[in-house]
Amino acid sequence: MTESIRIAIVVSRFNRSVTDNLLEGARAAAAKLGVSCDEADVFAVPGAFELPLVAREAAMRERYAGVVCLGAVIRGETPHFDYVCSEAAAGIARVSMETGKPVAFGVLTTDDVGQALERAGGAVGNKGYEAVVTVVETLEAIERVRAAGSGA
Repeated sequence: MTESIRIAIVVSRFNRSVTDNLLEGARAAAAKLGVSCDEADVFAVPGAFELPLVAREAAMRERYAGVVCLGAVIRGETPHFDYVCSEAAAGIARVSMETGKPVAFGVLTTDDVGQALERAGGAVGNKGYEAVVTVVETLEAIERVRAAGSGA
């Protein structure tokens, strides 16, 4: 199935030292799984708040079976963190439900840069890699549900 899958990756430029690592992990997973994702399928946005809108545009295109959203929101001294995290998560979930396509939430929400780097290729793994795996596994689950529903 993965040979025919093409995904879009929407990645935040904010906290780029982290998001570049997430993107590298996502590309590695796509290559390992045989998922198509060329440079033209990667869309940079200013920050995590902008991820849902561009993810929606990508998900609405027949070209893409799914979308991976990558970002890093790191807690600061103001409540800005809470608003951005909440709206990014809700928006990304809404895109998936509205389009019927898997949209992975590869957005780190951490207390500090060290925690983010640990989850972007450090000791805790790479959440960008995991986000691609999530899209593929969700597509496979959808396919199984449809096959079961058709009586095949």
